[in-house]
Amino acid sequence: MSVKIENLSFAYGTHQVLKNISLEVGDGTLVNVLGPNGTGKSTLFRCILGLYTSYHGSIIVNGKDISKLNIRERAREMAFIPQSHKPVYDYDVVDVVLMSSGAGSGAFFSPKKAHVDRALDALERVGIGHLAHRPYTRISGGEQQLVLIARALAQNANTIIMDEPTSALDYGNTVRVLSCVRQLSTEGLTVIQSTHQPDQAFLYADKTLVLFEGEVLAYGSPKDAITAELISKIYGVEVEVNSLHDDRVRVCVPKIEIGR
Repeated sequence: MSVKIENLSFAYGTHQVLKNISLEVGDGTLVNVLGPNGTGKSTLFRCILGLYTSYHGSIIVNGKDISKLNIRERAREMAFIPQSHKPVYDYDVVDVVLMSSGAGSGAFFSPKKAHVDRALDALERVGIGHLAHRPYTRISGGEQQLVLIARALAQNANTIIMDEPTSALDYGNTVRVLSCVRQLSTEGLTVIQSTHQPDQAFLYADKTLVLFEGEVLAYGSPKDAITAELISKIYGVEVEVNSLHDDRVRVCVPKIEIGR
């Protein structure tokens, strides 16, 4: 079991954000976390990553209680890909990936050939090996996101946490990034990512976690978890959930647009 959370609660002062969250995520599982802004998705991620420590309950990652791990030990278990990343310097793409190679090493760590080879291999795995020596600031947003995924792979962590990885991407780059993430999960990595798009969960996820007002409304396969009634409740929009291609694909369609 890659991630196991039991009775997780967290509050900012007197404001309760997470309320008795419990779930298990198996190895090689892609989980989409769905829910409106302010419902606790980012807070959940910060707790899992050990950035917030004043929570109640337990978080076990790869069999280890994260509250007992230091930052280097957590880096061996988990990698994090933020929603957005604004580079300051014109590093080559391979150098950006190499930044994860020092996880668990000292402050004056210097990458060796094995680390460079691992970084180059990670870039090949996500399909952008040809960009290794291009400046990171001079590639597209979708390519930059793939670089961050490669950096997570080079970190050698089994679990990757992604905060809305496609929020700033166009349609083509969104498909490329999510297809890459899906492939990595089939290779055995555990990926937990947040999204606002139910259709993404239908297309790519093994499981969907639906959060609303800090509580779990549903957790299971997307076809079981995502219903028209649930989408209406969490987003305040009436939709129909329709199936395509003998129910291999499902989509959410706003009812207000159907009637036009």
